Amino acid sequence: MPVITLTSDYGLTDYRVAAIKGKILGLNENVVITDISHEIQAYNIPQTSYIVRNAFPFFPKGTVHVIAVDSFYSKHRKAILYKTNDQYFIAADNGILSLVFFDQKPDEIYEITLNNRFDDVVNFPATDIFVPAAVHLLNGGLPEVIGRKLKNPKQIRPLPPATNPNEKIIVGEVMYIDNFGNIITNINKNFFDQNMINFSEFKIKARNITFNKIHKYYTDVVTDWENEAQFQGKPVVIFNEADLLEISIYKGSKNNGGHTLYGMNLGEKVYIEFE
Repeated sequence: MPVITLTSDYGLTDYRVAAIKGKILGLNENVVITDISHEIQAYNIPQTSYIVRNAFPFFPKGTVHVIAVDSFYSKHRKAILYKTNDQYFIAADNGILSLVFFDQKPDEIYEITLNNRFDDVVNFPATDIFVPAAVHLLNGGLPEVIGRKLKNPKQIRPLPPATNPNEKIIVGEVMYIDNFGNIITNINKNFFDQNMINFSEFKIKARNITFNKIHKYYTDVVTDWENEAQFQGKPVVIFNEADLLEISIYKGSKNNGGHTLYGMNLGEKVYIEFE
């Protein structure tokens, strides 16, 4: 069954998400529409890329992902299409897709040309450009019919963690804060392991907080399951499902998670010192 996913910074109060879904169903009433997220912070490209990057691998082949973030229409900005991992990704040419796939080369990249006729009026790119392109692909249409090959889409590269072997330190930063208040950094497990190989101990420092252990699971901090509730609020550091270093509070939330209790914000530095 054909699937279209929707990701946007529109929220759920206004009409826009409903309009997108109505347009899809008007073109193909048999489409399965799945929301990835509509609570993206307005125009937040890094947040979007993190969410889409970690969600799309779970969808079946042939899925079309419509990403309407920072997507207001301008004749000076293209709408683009990536074909990769046997799936399609449609977005504005604002760097989002380059950030989602920063570590892999797409099979094909197209500029969507549906709106290039002189009589086309684009009021809302998601319904006027993205949706017709998505349904065309789900109906078995070729990308070449709705677009032309594009060699130079806008590129954004993720900021990698830095390392200084002489000072025996990794310098990363907070790149995402999730719904539980977990603080997610740009330090990935492979990078950590490469730098850790010549050392036996380490300290993770953020603001005035120090950690010296990385757990495998959030629940590793619970040592007495009969009294599990007493461990709520205990700090835990893990490499999360995206293999990124994460500073968390066991059973934390937006109101009492790591972000709130430690007062850390996006872009704030996190240090790992080796000994």
